[in-house]
Amino acid sequence: QITFGSIFLGKAPVHEEVHRCAGQIYGYKGCIRDFQVNHKELFIIDDALEGRNVENCNVPICDYRPCHNGGTCISDEENWYCECPKLYTGKLCQFATCDENPCGNGATCFPKSRRDVVCLCPYGRSGILCSDAINITQPSFSGTDVFGYTSFLAYSTIPNITFYYEFRLKFQLANYHSALQDNLIFFTGQKGQGLNGDDFLELGLRNGRVVYSYNLGSGTATIISKPLDLTLNVHVIHLGRNLQKGWLKVDDQKNKTITSPGRLVGLNVFSQFYLGGYREYTPELLPKGPRFKNGFQGCIFDVQVRTSLNQGFKSPGTPEGHPNSGRSVGQCKDSPCSLIKCRNGGKCIETGSTVYCECLTGWKGAFCTETVSVCEPEHDPPHLCQQGSTCVPLPNGYTCHCPLGTTGTYCEQG
Repeated sequence: QITFGSIFLGKAPVHEEVHRCAGQIYGYKGCIRDFQVNHKELFIIDDALEGRNVENCNVPICDYRPCHNGGTCISDEENWYCECPKLYTGKLCQFATCDENPCGNGATCFPKSRRDVVCLCPYGRSGILCSDAINITQPSFSGTDVFGYTSFLAYSTIPNITFYYEFRLKFQLANYHSALQDNLIFFTGQKGQGLNGDDFLELGLRNGRVVYSYNLGSGTATIISKPLDLTLNVHVIHLGRNLQKGWLKVDDQKNKTITSPGRLVGLNVFSQFYLGGYREYTPELLPKGPRFKNGFQGCIFDVQVRTSLNQGFKSPGTPEGHPNSGRSVGQCKDSPCSLIKCRNGGKCIETGSTVYCECLTGWKGAFCTETVSVCEPEHDPPHLCQQGSTCVPLPNGYTCHCPLGTTGTYCEQG
């Protein structure tokens, strides 16, 4: 047996007598992630008494070139982000931006065409321009919309979740076959790095079954339920974890248990608690694990958590039950389209609290009340005036005004 007065990571302080006895000593160069002594997990930075020349281990996300549409990836010691060109926005510069944003109350503006926009409403708002306040007691999620966004709620980080937690929740599926296929229910963890050792906690649906996964830093543990009984209108989930041992109970199915691999026993997560989806839903940047491809489709309610057997269950959030943010989340069983009348054959589309009119060919505007001019890019078929010329509408068709040096019906001749 050897008794240590102190334990040093990387390199011990150098003394003159050490040099005489052992020659030059070289310190460790690299990253040390998890540290255990006698099965006790130590927090490398918080538990250290002193140190020198130690910095945060930088994961080179920019090496993977995640930015789209000409965006520039920029990283520092801890974070990374995409610097987007003028016409694009989003975590990865994957979305075209709106030149003039008519959306209110912090809504996300998305161009439906070159002239019309859709306003993706923040939590507590609805309507064409997100100007209507709504009271949400049972959130309704719409999955991933046609613009690539998910509806979601984000709550403050759940405290004291490291060694023990229990969650209870109920959900009701939307009447879609896709609602059962590959859909996230909730997530918290170190997103955005995609390493095997990332700590995370995740719950979702895949192929009609509930999938519960967690990683304490030394490997992923996953429990998969039996297929859901689709004759039930409301489904109930009760899950938990105590150190390495996790368990899951769905509806009236038998309780299933699992023990996570490795020796680590603590869940170290610092992100917000996401319900139904993500602010920027990019599965490729999630920790390796289930990686659910879509957000939830349906209603999730009565979400409660406790982090000790000696305390009662309570809703997430600070103050309790209040999310920090959200997008396109409606009230269960309410239809925003009941308040919207699209004209000229337009169809009302709703995704959570977000609502807009999908117009027939030849019509545009928020309620499909404006005609599309024969000279506009949205017109079907498009005009044939060559680039650099000017299309001028006529009572029966159009004509092309040619720039100097060109002629012809469509200014196609030099």
